[in-house]
Amino acid sequence: MKKIGMTKKVVAAMTMAAMTMSSLAGCGSSNTAEPAQTEEPAADTAADTAAETPAADTTEAAADTTEATAEPEEEEVSEYTVLTDANGNVYDLGGMELIIRDWWSDAEGNAPEPANAFEEARQEWREWAEETYNFTVKEVGMSGWDTTPEDYANYVTGGGDDNAYVFRLRDDAMGDALANGLMYDLSTLDCLDFSDPMFTKNKCNVQYTIGGGTYAMYPNNSEPRLGIFFNKRLLTDAGIDPDSLYDMVADGTWTWDKFTEILDQVQRDTDNDGQIDVWGLAANGMNNIAPVAVVGNGGAFVGKDASGNFTYELESQATLDALEFVNTLGAKYYFVHEGPDDAWDHYKEEFQNGTCVFLAEDTYCGYEGGIVETMDDECGFVPFPKSPNGDYINVWSNNPECIPACYDAEKAWNIAFAWKLYNQLPPGYEDYNSYQSNWEKGMYDSRAINEVLPMLQTPEHGTVVYQGTVPQLQLGSDFTWNFSATSVVSEMVDAIRDTWKGYIDDANAAFNK
Repeated sequence: MKKIGMTKKVVAAMTMAAMTMSSLAGCGSSNTAEPAQTEEPAADTAADTAAETPAADTTEAAADTTEATAEPEEEEVSEYTVLTDANGNVYDLGGMELIIRDWWSDAEGNAPEPANAFEEARQEWREWAEETYNFTVKEVGMSGWDTTPEDYANYVTGGGDDNAYVFRLRDDAMGDALANGLMYDLSTLDCLDFSDPMFTKNKCNVQYTIGGGTYAMYPNNSEPRLGIFFNKRLLTDAGIDPDSLYDMVADGTWTWDKFTEILDQVQRDTDNDGQIDVWGLAANGMNNIAPVAVVGNGGAFVGKDASGNFTYELESQATLDALEFVNTLGAKYYFVHEGPDDAWDHYKEEFQNGTCVFLAEDTYCGYEGGIVETMDDECGFVPFPKSPNGDYINVWSNNPECIPACYDAEKAWNIAFAWKLYNQLPPGYEDYNSYQSNWEKGMYDSRAINEVLPMLQTPEHGTVVYQGTVPQLQLGSDFTWNFSATSVVSEMVDAIRDTWKGYIDDANAAFNK
């Protein structure tokens, strides 16, 4: 199979020589020497030839003949390395169809057409790998966001079936599956090396390694998550240069204090009727904000010690200080519409229609088809402001990909081998950031694309958290959903302290059996 742009065409040396001679024969330069005659023809033969065939015609005919014989015979040499087993045989996955299932892909498994050079190279690589090792892969939307944990548990406890699945799960809902032994220990599969940059650059080797085993994987760069979208028109109306936010990020002055100072300036009663018309902040409550603020201040909800055991961190001073800041944001600047028919995500509409200046949300809201795309106003995007004790931080919340524990070792190995090939970056793109195309096709301005988003993918500004791997612990319903205009942090902590300590003790006992 011919791979455009990914093969080297080798032409025989003699053919190349023939092409060179053809080029010379067809050239009218006076510097071209006449070929030497090895035998002088008879006079009458020479005369007849000269009379019947003009010299120019003879030259052209010779050139045509030479060119006809110079048609190159091309041999394609792949730039890809073929992997073989211990006996020197190319791995053969027997025609296996790997289905990567989630809740957002096309329900029929149809892949979008490549939109740039990277995506074309990746498709060529994937087609070559599938042909070489005899397998296929498709990504299929088969579950819902809310039903995925139950779908996975039912599949594994039911013993699986003839399909070969990799499940994409929610990182806030994988604890029960882990504790109940439903996830295959990927560290036992020698085709996966969790010291490979594919896994270390997103820290999944740390996040999903528990009790000596590694139970989930995620490939390559982490997707940047929560940051702050801002409406440039509303900032300008309040006397603030939108670009000044990027400048503050660059010089390190985009802080909690600066954020609240700007919130005070932009949140306004524009018609003097005593009611706020332009609010400071739209968000999914404080649910998304709290983890970034806590981790960015050096705190945690759940930690992990040197032995790999989970630790209770809700009442560390760094965590409590961050929670007080979050509580202030929610009480003073957060727009809450109290309409009886409001959907849970009504806050997105409030940002879209210009009711709120800032939106605390995940980066995918700025992708093609995201909520920012429908706005008339231009937006920017900056990190969540940094705390007095920390730096800009992004809490990576990748969707862990796992292999059902009900599969036997051979099936699990084949799935892992195919999955890694499918997610491997093609030659020439080893350092490519696959999220770049999402940013460029989306609604991000150049400073967000070139300065902010790449920064949030670096290990210095990105981290992972562990509360999602503790069975039964639900950060939202247990804690962060309880922030309100009248909430008191100490009371929220008192209400959940013993419950969370119990969950953490049970998790450590389960993982140390």
